[in-house]
Amino acid sequence: MSDYDITAANSVFTITVPGLYNTPITLENYAADRAFETTMRDLAETSMSIDGYLSAGWIPTPVRQTISLAASSESGLVFEAIAAAQDAQRGLYRLGAEIQLPSIGRKYTMVRGLLQAVAVMPSAGRVLEGRSFEILWERVLPAAL
Repeated sequence: MSDYDITAANSVFTITVPGLYNTPITLENYAADRAFETTMRDLAETSMSIDGYLSAGWIPTPVRQTISLAASSESGLVFEAIAAAQDAQRGLYRLGAEIQLPSIGRKYTMVRGLLQAVAVMPSAGRVLEGRSFEILWERVLPAAL
């Protein structure tokens, strides 16, 4: 591992969906410019009093993650199957996942997620564009690889 290596090309993203996909499935064939990303998490709720005192408290907040796959990615079928199963049962599946980032020696374990939004089909321009899928995670736990 090089001190200057920050490639995402060797990342490994596996997902499990108990009751639907009980063994981990590795996602492949990401969109060209962005594979996955998370939004920032709010860690505090604040209130400023009229006389200028800042009060704050810790609050639990979920982690929103967007996964972007190429239009040709077979992994899109995984998210289509989850959405279809949820529609059929009119209920939700809980997801789990792990992302390994060998270039920086880190892994992230995602816990109790929900598939919240899907692009139902690729957008079409000169070529088919990537599709995005959004998962809301209860928590993300970082660790060394």
